[in-house]
Amino acid sequence: MTSVLQRPIADKASAAPTAILEMRGISQIFPGVKALDGVSISLYPGKVTALIGENGAGKSTLVKILTGIYRPNEGEILVDGKPVHFSNAQAAIDAGVTAIHQETVLFDELTVAENIFLGHAPRTRFRTIDWKLMNNRSKELLHSLESNIDPTIRLKDLSIAQRHLVAIARALSIEARIVIMDEPTAALSRKEIDDLFRIVEGLKARGKAILFISHKFDELYEIADNFVVFRDGRAVGNGRLKETPQDEIVRMMVGRDVKDAFPKIAVQIGDTVLNVQNYCHRTEFRDISFGLRRGEILGVYGLIGAGRSELCQSLFGVTKPLSGRLALNGEEITIHSPLDAIRAGIVYVPEERQRHGLALPMPIYQNMSLPSLGRTSRKGFLKAAEEFALARKYAERLDLRAAALSVPVGTLSGGNQQKVVIGKWLATQPKVIILDEPTKGIDIGSKAAVHAFISELAADGLSIIMVSSELPEILGMSDRVLVMKEGLSAGIFERAGLTPETLVRAATGNA
Repeated sequence: MTSVLQRPIADKASAAPTAILEMRGISQIFPGVKALDGVSISLYPGKVTALIGENGAGKSTLVKILTGIYRPNEGEILVDGKPVHFSNAQAAIDAGVTAIHQETVLFDELTVAENIFLGHAPRTRFRTIDWKLMNNRSKELLHSLESNIDPTIRLKDLSIAQRHLVAIARALSIEARIVIMDEPTAALSRKEIDDLFRIVEGLKARGKAILFISHKFDELYEIADNFVVFRDGRAVGNGRLKETPQDEIVRMMVGRDVKDAFPKIAVQIGDTVLNVQNYCHRTEFRDISFGLRRGEILGVYGLIGAGRSELCQSLFGVTKPLSGRLALNGEEITIHSPLDAIRAGIVYVPEERQRHGLALPMPIYQNMSLPSLGRTSRKGFLKAAEEFALARKYAERLDLRAAALSVPVGTLSGGNQQKVVIGKWLATQPKVIILDEPTKGIDIGSKAAVHAFISELAADGLSIIMVSSELPEILGMSDRVLVMKEGLSAGIFERAGLTPETLVRAATGNA
């Protein structure tokens, strides 16, 4: 039997149409990270190709290359068999490529028609905008999508599903031949999804080539013809989707042994430190309950939009919960702000460390001492010697590599920046530390160092919540794993016997 890893999307006997767009040997390199490593993908007229992979597998990078935002370091792109270069977004549009994102990139204060024809509005002979023609053409495009949206109303008055229709109408208005749909159903109801899929079938009938990105297997099997699986920036499998069992797709997605890559220190787990009961947010999550024990690493896994980061931010006081109870060491606490959380002993290392965790122009020692100014000042005056002493203590503990503690933190590598963020919170002597994507954007060597001191923190008795999109990290570091799906808990799983397939099925609702 031919392996799905070797099976071509179209064999000779099927007389498949020629690809509209081909990407051959595409590589994209960022400092310390190879986001794409020699990937190839072909898109065919009248076919939906599903791009499948974990968070961080390289899907978004590929989309940005296709839409002219990034220029690949290696490889070539061909349209109708001829090499093309997308030097900017307009060049991609001119070649017939358009993208419809989870959060549609449109303008609230403009009308529907203005959004559809933005940048290519019809003109009168005096070169002014022909408003009547633009509105009529918009109405015709929307009607072709079985929509009666008024082209003269402002976009802000539409629902999310209607905004998607406007984005599709825009794609038709520029005569796009390749349509990228990036998580288009994330915020849609089942009826809206059905409506969208009818439109997709209509686009296929018009000969459009569609790249469809989604984490929802049921939707992919419903709408897609072909598939490509990305893992760690590489294309690891392709074929006809309906001929490929879901279990095989999952194995391609995760396909790694993590036992040796993430050696975990054996820790005696203690009593419950943090107890979360029926925690709810107005829009992001609801009815989340769990206990976090002393010395435990509780992994939190889920797909984009599952509510993982939003839950952590609420526990830290960044956003206010709608309802629920928190108890720390058996005593009920109320957190209205990050200051309340810090005083209670709960700290948060954010996913976007450069934007939300560091003051990049400031020196290392001042970043580390920021949450502990009460300990490094006297009568309102900072004591530089005490700031340095505090920073030196945690720099040594975390094996921070820097020329001096006085250099700007923005000059450090990603791994060392992460150590500064963690160090500044350890200096507050917390009881609970929340790590949101702790190794995001960090090279392999630094990841190992981060994993090592996370294990050491747990061994020292710190209670840790670790959000991660990387299955090996979750499986290799966690004592238990809370899986979230669409703002709800999909279960809490013990480490023993836990497999990647179990977590992916829970996160996608295919358990």
